[in-house]
Amino acid sequence: MKIRDLVPWKERGVSRWEEEHPFYGLQQEMNRLFDEFTQNIEFPSVLGNGQRFTPRVDVKETDTALEVTAELPGIREEDIDLTMTQSVLTIKGEKKVEKEEKKENYYRMERSYGSFSRSIPLPREMVDTEKAEATFKDGILVITLPKLPEAQVVSRQIPIKQA
Repeated sequence: MKIRDLVPWKERGVSRWEEEHPFYGLQQEMNRLFDEFTQNIEFPSVLGNGQRFTPRVDVKETDTALEVTAELPGIREEDIDLTMTQSVLTIKGEKKVEKEEKKENYYRMERSYGSFSRSIPLPREMVDTEKAEATFKDGILVITLPKLPEAQVVSRQIPIKQA
């Protein structure tokens, strides 16, 4: 037996022992999977009372526009910030919850605050960002992003011929 067979020499940045160990490959694969999984996760905001708030968002495409609907219960219009940077729509805001309770023998006041942010990637070559509009009513934010004329789908019926 040669001495180099006993020593875990480094070759290509990885020792021979690491390559031959049965759990090394498994560990490398698990690390890669966790990195991929957590890479695109948006961690939700935590309000002061431990509750998490991440607004629900729906994206719908029509023939002439993209429509983004976000549920923002308990948030005031002035606490919402909308931005469009290149091809990413970002909805930011702050949720403030105050609860006051007065009874004969006690007084209780609870406050919790937290901010949130949702970023929605959109196809840049499809949306006319200059004509984007937003409405907010009863905790529902609706953002309408008109499509560029060249991105609007024109459909036509295709006749079927007998073979």
